[in-house]
Amino acid sequence: MLMLDDDLGHLAYDIAGDGAPVVLVHAGIADHRMWDAVVPALAERHTVIRYDLRGFGESAVPSGPFRETDDLRRLLDHLGHERVRLVGASWGGRVALDFTLTHPDRVHSLAILTAPWPRYHWSADMIAYDEAETEALEAGDVDAAVRINLDMWLRGPARSWDDVAEGLTDQLRGPLRTSLVNQAVVGQHSQGPATGDLGAISVPTLVGVGKLDVSDFQDIARRYAAEIPDATLVEFATAAHLIAMDAPAELSAVLCSFLAR
Repeated sequence: MLMLDDDLGHLAYDIAGDGAPVVLVHAGIADHRMWDAVVPALAERHTVIRYDLRGFGESAVPSGPFRETDDLRRLLDHLGHERVRLVGASWGGRVALDFTLTHPDRVHSLAILTAPWPRYHWSADMIAYDEAETEALEAGDVDAAVRINLDMWLRGPARSWDDVAEGLTDQLRGPLRTSLVNQAVVGQHSQGPATGDLGAISVPTLVGVGKLDVSDFQDIARRYAAEIPDATLVEFATAAHLIAMDAPAELSAVLCSFLAR
């Protein structure tokens, strides 16, 4: 991993391939490695940039107030990329969307996969999940919090563990544990999502959702697709929340076609 240093600590990033730049922003329960199975196909035609958000993976825990969109802008400036294709998953999808709203001149196209909706009215199942995670973390039981998150986001509500591809649990457990350990300090310093008019987004936009994801995110995906002008909604039949891990071949094919626009 390469490092970008600033006053708040370092950001870790990785680059593969050559061509028009694509930035992949990971989910809030993962790190840059969640894209491992997608990168080879994208790198055949693109410069693929992955980085760890602050407090995730190999990036430093924030030491003061920061915005995820500012970090992404600094990284692009550092790498000399004026305009990029953005792909974000879950919380990373919201970061990508916020960046597009904040810096529309720097985004060529946008793909958001299972991104949250600010101030969404969550279902009882989501509230119960959040309460269970909070209880585990307040008790200092990070292992229990990891299990709760794996069950919610990797397995999902619509399948058994026998239906989850072998190795994904081990692949996600370490990054997830890091995110949970650092969650409080990241939340303390993060300045939160940007505000803006989704109707003002004028770049090609793809909205992706797993058909096996929780119903809240399926509803949110349809809402994004309806409110962002000319957005395309793509549903992945075999994926839960982490499409890049559950259905990498299908996602690679969709992204390669979309990013060629």
